[in-house]
Amino acid sequence: MRKWVYLLAAAGCAGAIGHAEAQGLRGLAPTTKQGEQDKAKPAVAENTSDIVVTATRRSQRLSNVPIAVSAYGTTALRHSGATDIRQMAQLVPSLLVTSTGSEANATARLRGIGTVGDNPGLESSVAVFIDGVYRNRTGSGLNDLGEVERIEVLRGPQGTLSGRNSSAGAISIYTKYPEFKFGGYGEASYGNYNAVRLAGALTGPVLKDTLAFRVDGVVARRDGFYTDVVNKTDYNDRNRYFVRGQLFFKPSTDLSLRLIGDYTYRNEKCCGAVYVDTREKYDPTPGVAGDFAVSPQNRIVSVMQSLGAILPSAGDPYNRRTVASPGRAYANVTKDYGISSRIGWTIGSVQLISISAYREYQAGDAADPEYSSLDIGYRADDGNAYRRFRTYTHETRLSGGLFDNKLDWLVGGYFAHEGLEVADNFKLGTQFGAFASCSLVARLSANPALRDPARSGCLSTAGRTALTAALGGTVVGGLDRLSTANNVGALRDVFDQTSTNYAFFTHDILRITDTLSLTAGLRYTHEHKVLNASLNSSNSVCPAQQAALASAQTDADRTRRTIAAGLVAIVCAGNSTTALNGVPLKDSIGEGQFTGTTVLSWQATPSTLLYGSYARGYKAGGYNLARSGLALGSTRASDLRFDPETVQAFELGVKYSTEKFSANLAGFRSSFRDFQLNTFNGSAFVVQNIGACDVSLNGADRDDSSASGACTGKVGTGVVTQGFELEAGAYPTPDVTFNLGYTYAHTQYRDDLVGSAAGAPLTAALFMLPGHQMSNAPRHVITSAATWTPAIGGNGLTALFYVDSRLTSDYNTGSDLFAEKVQDGYVLVNARIGIRGRNQRWALEFWGQNVFDTNYQQIAAAAFLQGSGSQSQVQQFGAPRYAVGNALTTAFLAEPRTYGVTLRSRF
Repeated sequence: MRKWVYLLAAAGCAGAIGHAEAQGLRGLAPTTKQGEQDKAKPAVAENTSDIVVTATRRSQRLSNVPIAVSAYGTTALRHSGATDIRQMAQLVPSLLVTSTGSEANATARLRGIGTVGDNPGLESSVAVFIDGVYRNRTGSGLNDLGEVERIEVLRGPQGTLSGRNSSAGAISIYTKYPEFKFGGYGEASYGNYNAVRLAGALTGPVLKDTLAFRVDGVVARRDGFYTDVVNKTDYNDRNRYFVRGQLFFKPSTDLSLRLIGDYTYRNEKCCGAVYVDTREKYDPTPGVAGDFAVSPQNRIVSVMQSLGAILPSAGDPYNRRTVASPGRAYANVTKDYGISSRIGWTIGSVQLISISAYREYQAGDAADPEYSSLDIGYRADDGNAYRRFRTYTHETRLSGGLFDNKLDWLVGGYFAHEGLEVADNFKLGTQFGAFASCSLVARLSANPALRDPARSGCLSTAGRTALTAALGGTVVGGLDRLSTANNVGALRDVFDQTSTNYAFFTHDILRITDTLSLTAGLRYTHEHKVLNASLNSSNSVCPAQQAALASAQTDADRTRRTIAAGLVAIVCAGNSTTALNGVPLKDSIGEGQFTGTTVLSWQATPSTLLYGSYARGYKAGGYNLARSGLALGSTRASDLRFDPETVQAFELGVKYSTEKFSANLAGFRSSFRDFQLNTFNGSAFVVQNIGACDVSLNGADRDDSSASGACTGKVGTGVVTQGFELEAGAYPTPDVTFNLGYTYAHTQYRDDLVGSAAGAPLTAALFMLPGHQMSNAPRHVITSAATWTPAIGGNGLTALFYVDSRLTSDYNTGSDLFAEKVQDGYVLVNARIGIRGRNQRWALEFWGQNVFDTNYQQIAAAAFLQGSGSQSQVQQFGAPRYAVGNALTTAFLAEPRTYGVTLRSRF
């Protein structure tokens, strides 16, 4: 309760928002001065160039903002069926949103750049704001949003104005304000998969022209897209509700206050995965690089089947049949709620703007993450698997004009305090010992006669005799120990991280002439993080195997040493050793960075704007909040650190806008240094800063060693994205709209890569990265939309015909770029037809999403501990180490075709 009182007290002492921004203005003339009220006629809703945006913290028409930004209003969002930021990608060619094991782990990418979100220690390169409040992880944008005024998608680093950690872009969502007259809407939708969505809002005055209220609510339920053939249930269902209440207080034309409280609840079984590649590849001609062949049977699949596993999606992942270990928890509850204030005061020509917010977010992490019917590993639903955020943010801005408004100045400050707690209880399952020992025996020999899952070490009598003779007692003893590693692992690992961030910034526009302007922005950001962690595991098999490995290192036989190391790697997966029990892990980091922007813009004609810009962006460093981030034997919390990510960006653009046609063209190049990459290697997540060495590594970044390839020179830019974007709209008549978008993004890793700012060698599993296109970064994306709303008769009825599409070229969905994870190009099409009453008081609409039922995957990843070696490793390195690659690959599929009907009424 004290936190809420503190927030309201802080709000009451804060400044004001300018009246124009408070009203959420639309339709301002291009020359409207900051703070001036909306006196122009509202713009045609479908003409996006007329939408008024606040991307520069000033109300400007989209066509007059000298940065690359897309904006979509209520009508466009409603037609596309977008209820969260994932569906925005259908309209914005530069945007891609994906999620993996949980929608709390969502990742947004712009121009091919984004941060894989499986680790809550990493913040997104693409920041999300809702009503001016920074949401610290992208997953919060996948909630239902209620009725939205507009969504702005800003590309490139937003280092001056858009809060923290906007190295690749920002998504700003603005919801509907309360109104001083009674009104509202209600809508009901029903679709396949038993989808039901009820949404509505009520607004009106509390005190005439002084105090208004608004309440929005959404309830959504839907069956899942996957069928679990073992547990007879479905996954990726929808079960959520959302409520937002607002008060808007306007005692005078110069003073306003907006209070918002919202609550989101989700209880869903998300997200299932299926097998997309279960083949075993081998090297048919050792010494010949680049070739591979496929075995008739994958020995790892044979091991799993011998233990009772079924693989219902093998050979056809889009049958959407999946499995999970019987009785393991899958559903998780997510709660996201908070309160914010936006209050202000305009004093003469100076405006004081203030935004304060307190938010809490908690998502459960119970899961069966190996996505098989075997009990190999699990996170139990016992209250010890979750992530929890408590965040307070405050921003104050002062702005005004000088020298007869030739200088439009803005200064401000920002403060954020985040408390993050991550708890984990990942354990090896009840069948892990038998599975792991049988898998290792199978790797040593494809002869099934050597294996017996019912015996110690998975060794038949013949197998024990043969392996003892060939490899000795140390290896066989290791197999025996491995088979006992059941139901052990983390009991309760807790990572407690606090982050304090403050910044000072200025963003000023100098009007050199009536048509030529220079924008200069500068921001200083200071970040301080403190980590306290306590780890507790029951895996005593791991240290026993480590001790055996230590004695095996004196063995003259390299094969025996390699197998002993493999035994440790399997049972110690994720560093789940008891050696860390009771060891205090404490560390802190502090860093400060200057970022900023410079823009020169020229209004060549009333309809044409040209601009060129430079920007420097920054994303804070932090900690890999997982015990797997510590090397075996290490107890230094500082080993969990990763460095800040910075970017230098250049952009040239032209915007053209008339009543009937608009077009925006932008060319861009952004160079990222110490890019923060999070990769799953089949057993754990690895976080590395990707940079490039200015001295040739002679191919050591492409070899099969994590020890070679250290940089002896300077580390610089490791990732570059460059290309161009085109957005065009045609409005030949008031009831016809066409929109087209195209993005070409050459988003590529450089050569001579290293894995840290200090020049440490790149992890061996990332040997495919140098010189290749980044994951989830299609080179070509084309979007289009067409709307026709003809009148029907003379009684005010209108029809709606709408279709949009998104064409995407090939790309790889895995952070390691292995061949099994390639996604072919595809086309998505949405459509909507309907009839609306006079003034759209009511509407009946029939809709389809992904109407051609296009099959494609969001993210592919190696299945947890299910085999080793990929096709790429067999092709690149071959025998002897990669004579065989039999790792199974799973994928999180995108949604299939959905369709339904919506009935809507406004009053």
